[in-house]
Amino acid sequence: MAVKHIVLFRFKADASAETVKEGTSRMLSLKEGCIHPTTQKPYIKALTGGKDISIEGADNGITHAFVMEFESIEDRDHYVNNDPYHAEFKSWIISYLEKFIIVDYEEGVF
Repeated sequence: MAVKHIVLFRFKADASAETVKEGTSRMLSLKEGCIHPTTQKPYIKALTGGKDISIEGADNGITHAFVMEFESIEDRDHYVNNDPYHAEFKSWIISYLEKFIIVDYEEGVF
């Protein structure tokens, strides 16, 4: 069953526009950069993202949102726990973030 992985960022106030652009570009590059160890092919089914444009005022300071889709929980688990491309990205981005939120769900499972 498909797994959605939602990642929300609030960049630090002193993060430059160039840093934010690089961070968002690197986040989106995960779709092609994360290679499955068995198939040797990218395994993130979909990845989209953008800057918050909500007018509801309920963003709690979140500035950017990303939604990924994995084929299975096993693929999601590999991404979170073992993928070296993802690990390198996390190590790089963390110093530029004030806050991050990550939520996963299986479609239709309540």
